[in-house]
Parts: sequence; structure tokens; C-alpha cells
Amino acid sequence: MNLQPGEDQTMIAETFAKFLQEHSSTLRVRAALPSGFDPELWAGLAELGAFAMRIPADNGGLGLGLIDVTLLMEEAGRRLASGPIAEAIVAARLLALLGGGEANALAQQIAAGSRIATIALHDAGTQPAQWVAGGAVADAVIAREGDRVLLVRPSPEGRSTGPNLASAPLARIALDGNERTLIGSGPDAVALFEAAVEEWKLLTAAALAGLAREAIQMAAGYASERKAFGQLIGTYQAISHPLADLIVDADGGKYMVWKTICDIAEGKPGADAHVSLALWWLARTASKAAERALHTYGGYGLTLEYDIHLYVVRARGIPLMLGDSDQLLWEAGRRLYGDEHPALPEVGTPCVDFDLGEKARALAGEVDAFFRANLTPELKARAHYSYAGHDAGIHRKLAEARLLFPAWPPEHGGRSADPYAVAAIAAVWEEHEWSAHAASTSNMVGFIMQRFGSDELKAEALARVAAGEAVCSLGFSEPGSGSDVFAAVTRATPDGNGWRIDGQKMFTSGAEIADYVLLLARTDFDAPKHKGLTMFIVPLNAKGVEIQPVHTFQDEQTNITYYDAVHIPDSYRLGEVGGGLRVMAASLELEHGFSFVKTQAHLLREAERFCRETERNGQSMIADPAVARRLARVAAHIAIGHVISCRAMWTAVEKRPNLAYGPAAKMFSSEKFVADSGDLLDLAAPESLAASDGAAAFINQCYRHAQATTIYGGTSEVHRSMIAERQLGLPRTRA
Repeated sequence: MNLQPGEDQTMIAETFAKFLQEHSSTLRVRAALPSGFDPELWAGLAELGAFAMRIPADNGGLGLGLIDVTLLMEEAGRRLASGPIAEAIVAARLLALLGGGEANALAQQIAAGSRIATIALHDAGTQPAQWVAGGAVADAVIAREGDRVLLVRPSPEGRSTGPNLASAPLARIALDGNERTLIGSGPDAVALFEAAVEEWKLLTAAALAGLAREAIQMAAGYASERKAFGQLIGTYQAISHPLADLIVDADGGKYMVWKTICDIAEGKPGADAHVSLALWWLARTASKAAERALHTYGGYGLTLEYDIHLYVVRARGIPLMLGDSDQLLWEAGRRLYGDEHPALPEVGTPCVDFDLGEKARALAGEVDAFFRANLTPELKARAHYSYAGHDAGIHRKLAEARLLFPAWPPEHGGRSADPYAVAAIAAVWEEHEWSAHAASTSNMVGFIMQRFGSDELKAEALARVAAGEAVCSLGFSEPGSGSDVFAAVTRATPDGNGWRIDGQKMFTSGAEIADYVLLLARTDFDAPKHKGLTMFIVPLNAKGVEIQPVHTFQDEQTNITYYDAVHIPDSYRLGEVGGGLRVMAASLELEHGFSFVKTQAHLLREAERFCRETERNGQSMIADPAVARRLARVAAHIAIGHVISCRAMWTAVEKRPNLAYGPAAKMFSSEKFVADSGDLLDLAAPESLAASDGAAAFINQCYRHAQATTIYGGTSEVHRSMIAERQLGLPRTRA
């Protein structure tokens, strides 16, 4: 996996960023109004080779890949560049590929900046008059009419212009009433035109990603300076949390564009649907981001003196050239579940890579083989999304095969597997519907013991966990503190050569079968809140421990655990006395990086199965375009969640600055899991109401399971605060 573009791509991005910062400042953008076109900017972009980037090298262009051009488009969106840049790039390539004297000559003129061409996005046979992006300044428009591709040269009488929402150079062109030249016909020409439209969607999506991010950062900067009621408005969660949501949405969209391009290069099925979903997502995100940014500015955002309104109108104006952006969801549904499959552009060799790698696939294959050999029908019937699905025999066998904790070093029974392999293995557990609760929590606690535990603790407790003979649970939350784990009042006091534990913990899931609990206790009540804490491993079979079950509507048991004069040796202490913050931070870092994307993908597969097997109104549900649209929306959320999780993994592996990327993955996936499981519960009703077998029952279970995902491991609100502070530099939103 590699999410860092290469040196050449970095140079491209930096070159255009520097140029556009100077030549597309908001002063220049305003000066270009109302036409929305800046001739000097256009000439400069041509000189830098912008319009030749996608012309094949054999045709005199630069022959660059599509991701290279998205880097330019992100900067163009960020700087509100004035002119039909994406349209001209796409038109120049299409002309070069179609060939012919006139087409080739015009392609070279576009590259040089001496002529401007654009593309009509809809079939002129059914829409002979269309609104065309850049049509107000274009010398030529490429249009498709049935199986023919035409070059239209608009006359002043054949185009109409006027004020528009975004002050863009658009015009309504009479594609059947101007000078027209046939430049291609037949299936090959139509395929090239279709591919050009799909390329336009991806470039437009990239521009919207850049626009969205810039609007959010402008709002964050303002919120870090503007005061209300005596403090910076960025300290108010009503301001910071929506911005945190949107920066994750914008970045997710950016990486989805990259991932879609990679999928096209590899010929993966569904790539055409993801083109539609990427533009749908970023059209929606950019508009929300700009509007939320304006709201952050308050009344000042409405005034023409402030620049943020420019982002609001541009965010709306760019994608609406295609029409209602919601139609992209219908389009994605037809591509995922119907027979609509347009030609896709040749994208070049991507400079980024989302692949988990051969080692990850090999280890995942080994786990898959293990489950196929060992999971009997009787065992699978007991599987459950909780500790209730734990089977001690399978747990031990996995440990014996060194597959239970593959990321652990060999001396502790692991394979030293990297996060990519761990992610691939997690997908296999999900495919086999086998509960990972006991394994995942024991994995986390075991890592903490390896890092902070004494030799005696490692020999006694860690060795049992590594052998699959013991499982662990977490003792963080308390009845009076919830997510504020550092407000713990469970007491640990020196007692001979060890410690006495007194207090209680809430939500100690798995304690009914666990052997150990990772417990945070207060060792100094006079020290500041975060400094008087120490972490311990407590055997749950120790005298004075009481476990009281608490049942949830997820059909899952959690527990209250009571500790009354529980004695443990000092060797079961983790880290220094009073050093609980450091140990806790390490454990939360592991927990915060968790994502629910694999479970969401399983949910979607079951929903698709239900819709294929269920008839409504005399036809299979999957054939209903409205149903396909709803399933496509879930697919979009899964795709975004996946790339956000990839960023968190890649950042960890490459040891790059981690700006709360783990919390971003967990927060996004859990919030979408709740929303999508609820929507699919509705879609599958009334069958989904019954706790029976089959796909509808799984949807029912996911709906109940999803409710907790925004809570445990830190609530979404806590994670939003972390994202706001670390990614956007907003002031601290927590006391």
C-alpha cells in the first residue's frame, strides 16, 4: 500500500499549487466575475502544460496518468480557478484519440491555450440544446449524437449566456443549430466519448474535494480567532464537530477518487459505479462543507466582503452542470445491479496503491483454510457478534497455529504481521461470521502487557493469553464517568508487596468468560486528574471480584464488575505508578483505530441477497431502481470508510504523523453503520422485524449491533473533538 504520490506527482502538485496561489487568489477570482473566465490564468496554465497532460505522448502531449491530473484539479478547486479546466483537458484528449486533421490540430491549439474546447455531457440526439460548462468562452464543443461524435462551433446566435449562480462561463448551446463537423462514428467513437464523460466526472470530483477542504480550513481558521461569549467559537462543539465530520468526508472523497482510478487500471468490477458514487459523494460533501463554513462565519459570511460565499456558489455550480447530482446514485445503482456499463478511460499507471499485498493475502488464505477445516456446522450455529460466540477450543487451535495474534512477535506466538495482513485476516473472520470479540480484546491487552508488563506478568499472564488458554476484558469505564475514563475513582492502594483494588467498573464486556481485566485505577487522589492513575492487570478469579451481568438490546451481555479488597502483586502493575495516562493512551490508540467497514460490507451482501430473493410487485426487489439506489448509497459509504481505514493503516505502517486518522476511521464507519443498518432494516421490512434466520435476520442483528459502535471505544463525540483539534487545529473542545 502506498498513499503518497511519487516525486513527479509531488512536483506537479507543488507547481500548480504555487501558480494558482499567485494567479487565482480570491482577488483574481473576483476580478474575473461575472464571466468566470481569466484569460491570463488560462495562458499561464497552458504554459505549464495543464491542457496537454492527458494528450497521449504519440499525439504530442504529455501522456500523463489520471491521478496526476487530479492533483491539478484539487488545487484548481481549492483556488476556485476561473475557467473550464477539466472540460478542456478532457476535450483535448478526446480530440487526439479520435484523430483526424481537424481534431488533432484543435487538440494542439487547446494544449497551447490559443483555443478553448469543452464537452457536452448529454446525448445531443435527445437534448439538442444543452447547458455546457465553458460554453460561453469555448471555440468548439464536442458532442455525441447517437452513434456519432460531432465538433460543434457555436455562433453568437447559437449560444445564450447570462447571469448564473456561480458566475461560471456556461452557456446554453444549440448543438443542432451551429456549424458541425463529424469527427467520429460507430462503437469505438462512442466508447471514447463515454470514457471522456467518465473522466470528467473524476476530475470534477477531485476539484470538489479540494474546494471542500479549503472551505473547511477557512472556517477552522476563523473559528480559531473569532470570540463569542468570552471565548473562541472553535471551543464550542456545535462549531467544531460538524467541521470534523466534513474534513473526514472530504478526505474520504479524495481517496475514493484515487482508489477508483486504481480500480479502473486493474479492471476491477464495479469501478464504473464508483465513478458515479465518487462524484455524488463529493458534490454532496462540497456543498455541505461550504454551507457549514459560511454558517461558521455567521452574518459576516453573507456579506460580499468575505470570500466564503464564493465557495458556496461554486460548490453548487460545478457538479450541477451534469444535472441533479442525486441522479448519480440512480446511475450507480444501474451499474451495480443492472446492465449499464459505460466505457471507462485509460488512466495510466497509478502512482498510489491501495492493495494490501501478497503477504497479507497469503496469511489471510491460511486463516481461511483454517476456518474451513475447523468450523463445523455446529460451531457456526453458535457464532454471535459478542463474547457469546467465543469457543475455547477454536481459540486454542488458532493460537497453536500462530494465527490468533498474528501481529505479535514470534516469541509471543505471533507472525510479526503488519497492519495490512491484520486487516486481510479480519476480513476472513467476517466472511466466516466468526466472533472476534475475545480475540481482539485479548490482542489489545496482550500488546499492552508486552510493552509495559513485568517479566513475571509476561511469564504468568501473557504466556497464557498467547497460548489461547486465557482471554481478557477491559475495565476502563465507571458508572459515573463513561467515556471520561480519566475520571476513574476505583482505588488502588499499596498493600504489602502489592496493591489492594476497591471500586467498580461498568461495561466490562466478556468478564463472564475472561481470565484477566485491564483495569485503570486511581493511586493518588491528591494529584491532578490525569496524573494520579495507574494501570493494572487483575485476575478475574481473584478473591473479592464479583461479576454482575447487564443485558443489552443487542442480544449481548456486558457486565458490572465489583472489586472489594482485591489483592494483586506489584508485578501485575503496568508501567510506572502514576503513569496510567501513558499506558491508557497506548491502549486507546489501538482501540480508536478500529473500523466497522468489513461488517458493513457483510451487511450489504446480505441486503443484496435479500433483495435478489424477495419479490415485491411481481418482480425481484433488486430490479427496482429505487432499491438499487439505496443499496448504492450504502456501497458509497463502505467505499469511503475503506479508504479512510487504509489511510489510518498506511500512516501507522509508514510511521507518518497521525492526525487522529484512527478515530476518523472509527467515527465515520460507526456513524454510517448506524444509518445504513437502519435504512436497510426499513428496506427489508416487514421480514426484518422477525429474529428468524437468513438475510433479514442478519440485517436485524446489524441494526441492534450498530447502535453500540458509536459508543464503545470512545464515543463519536470524543472522536470528533480529537479530529477537530488534530486535523483542523481548532482549540480544545473538552474541559
